[in-house]
Amino acid sequence: METTDTAGTDATSADPASAAAALRSALADGVERWQPKVEALARNIHGYQEISFEEVQSAEAITALLEEGGFDVERGTSGLPTAFTASAGSGDLTVALCVEYDALPGIGHACGHNLIAGASVAAALALQPYVDELGITLKAIGTPAEEHGGGKALMLERGAFDGVGLALMVHPVQDGLTYNPAGTSAQAVGRYKATFTGKAAHAAAAPHQGVNAADAAVLSQVAIGLLRQQIPSDHRIACYVAEAGHVTNIIPEKAVVEFECRAFTLPEFHALLERVRRCFEGAAIATGTTLEYEDTEPLYEPLLQDDDLAAHWTSAMDAFGKDTSRSSGLSGGSTDMGNISQVIPSLHPWLSIPGADVPIHSHAFAALADTPPAYGVMFEAGTALAWTVAAAASTPTQRKRFTQAAYRRRTSPQEAVTQEGAS
Repeated sequence: METTDTAGTDATSADPASAAAALRSALADGVERWQPKVEALARNIHGYQEISFEEVQSAEAITALLEEGGFDVERGTSGLPTAFTASAGSGDLTVALCVEYDALPGIGHACGHNLIAGASVAAALALQPYVDELGITLKAIGTPAEEHGGGKALMLERGAFDGVGLALMVHPVQDGLTYNPAGTSAQAVGRYKATFTGKAAHAAAAPHQGVNAADAAVLSQVAIGLLRQQIPSDHRIACYVAEAGHVTNIIPEKAVVEFECRAFTLPEFHALLERVRRCFEGAAIATGTTLEYEDTEPLYEPLLQDDDLAAHWTSAMDAFGKDTSRSSGLSGGSTDMGNISQVIPSLHPWLSIPGADVPIHSHAFAALADTPPAYGVMFEAGTALAWTVAAAASTPTQRKRFTQAAYRRRTSPQEAVTQEGAS
């Protein structure tokens, strides 16, 4: 059989459009064929409710199904026990489908990661028989700890995405949002711990001899609350007091405030973080406490949507009759997929669940993520992901760009200088 050198697809058809349509139909049939097992998988993940870095059952269930579908599976990728890499094919264009499966503490799958996993796994299983025809190396990469812990950021640093030319996943949201990802983004977020240290004393007999760390925590919250009035509307600050004393008759000598900052660009993020830190520093000065900071998670970087991938996805969503009008962008939220998108052409479109008129990260949304309408759009998304991969791999100019974009880590300062000079 004669094949094209550039796209790796069957060239025997005199009509490329007919060949593309036939492949789309075959991929849709593949998603449908795997639907019962993938839906069972997604329902099980929803029930497991495993939080960051504890997704043992979820990771095992996903990898078992991918092995059944013909993938070679590496468990414990990047030294993370619940991460994995499932691979098929050996083409020069490496495609990554990111799989998320962690839940929120105390609230379960209120961000719909069971649907994210189902969509990516469905797409991977449908694409697997066609990896040679498409000339791709297909990787379904299990990325734990998206909610807290930055699994993708860690895996990117440790080599899991080396050689990847494009990366894709979807994310569920409320009903009514457009399925067109062009122009949408997500904020950078950094999470930290501020620890105030004072001096303990008897709260009744000698309160004047103590240095109250809890007061510093209160003052920092007041200062941050006032700061919110003076920051741009798309910036976000959140905090809570994790510790500030244990009994009423002891002046608290230690207080811990966990906080985060978000903005849509890194320069804005760093400027906001500096202003927030000054709130803590002022509280320390006012109370006579000492102050220490600690990073609690990797920095999540802003999300970049690749225009070519977004166009293929939007075309697929048009075929399903979805609203693909242009969006003004999201007003909040963050993802460690942003770190991937900064160095690899990426797609992270939004999956609108029918009837979901409640906010994500709520008990009500967690319940809606386990309903027939949610699983219905999950399979549409899985089909659209498969179509997007096939279209990108079969478009010569795009294929060349994605192949040349294959990610290579900068392993030393000198290598970083060399790469920047060559770019």
